[in-house]
Amino acid sequence: MSQLPGEFILIFLGMIFVAVFLLSQGLTVPVFGEAGRVRKRIRARLHLLEQANDLPNMQTLLRQKYLTRLSPLEAALEQLPLMERLAQLIEQSGHGYRAYRVVLLGALLGVLVAVACALLLRPWWLAVPLGLLAFWLPILKIARDRSRRFAEFEEGLADALDSMCRALRAGHPFSETLRLVAEEQRGAVAREFGLTFADINYGNDVRRAMLGLLERVPSMTVMMLVTSILIHRETGGNLTEVLERLSRLIRGRFRFQRKVRTLSAEGRMSAWVLICVPFVLAAVIMLTTPQYLPLLINEPIGRQLGVAAFGAMLLGIFWIRRVIRIRV
Repeated sequence: MSQLPGEFILIFLGMIFVAVFLLSQGLTVPVFGEAGRVRKRIRARLHLLEQANDLPNMQTLLRQKYLTRLSPLEAALEQLPLMERLAQLIEQSGHGYRAYRVVLLGALLGVLVAVACALLLRPWWLAVPLGLLAFWLPILKIARDRSRRFAEFEEGLADALDSMCRALRAGHPFSETLRLVAEEQRGAVAREFGLTFADINYGNDVRRAMLGLLERVPSMTVMMLVTSILIHRETGGNLTEVLERLSRLIRGRFRFQRKVRTLSAEGRMSAWVLICVPFVLAAVIMLTTPQYLPLLINEPIGRQLGVAAFGAMLLGIFWIRRVIRIRV
């Protein structure tokens, strides 16, 4: 009875990992979150606001101050290309890692996986893409934590706005309402409002502090909040009423998004079934008829068909992700 080679088992497990990971990134999106293109538009809008008011970028000022506290070697590593973007990603995820350490960790994982795969797999060149995949794992973990933190912030933002309304009705100044929200709330909301209060308390004006909040949490909801507050400070009006309406709007959007996700649950389950069925069938065949698959993988045309099928599956995963993101 023919046996499957060990490298085929590793390749099969790698295919399962890649397929499930890519599909999960499309199907486990937060209930209420902004897409990457929306955040790019927000950053562009924020840049225009800073230019219009002759304000230096808050993140740039903080980063320059941060670099002065590092050793010369660490500062040089932190100023490598794309390190500033990675540092911003780490800050938005709520972690305190240094960017160069994340890159070094990814490089170490990539080298270890590549060496191990080169020794175990045939052909050896498969170690290269697997090593690159391992290199990106720490960054992907940080990006996922960032998305979860944004979702957590937006879920708690409506309660934070209600707290601000109560504080404003009680006669507290605006900066004091931020402190009260930081004390009453938990998690990402408390941290971000606490940082905004500290920014104002240490001498920055409200405009700079609110733009800093938008830089740390680039979402459409926060942009509406910041815009409402800045317009109120320039033109006057009833800020309490504006915040109440914004709170109702956020809760309404949450209800709508959850309804959409409920209606699209069948489609997401169908996607999982369609992607998992080929791997489940292959595993069943390997257990019940182990002499069947070696006839496929030992022939060159069989290996080509396997690669083509996996490529078509990846194309299907990206198409399903696109459909799910449009619907959700």
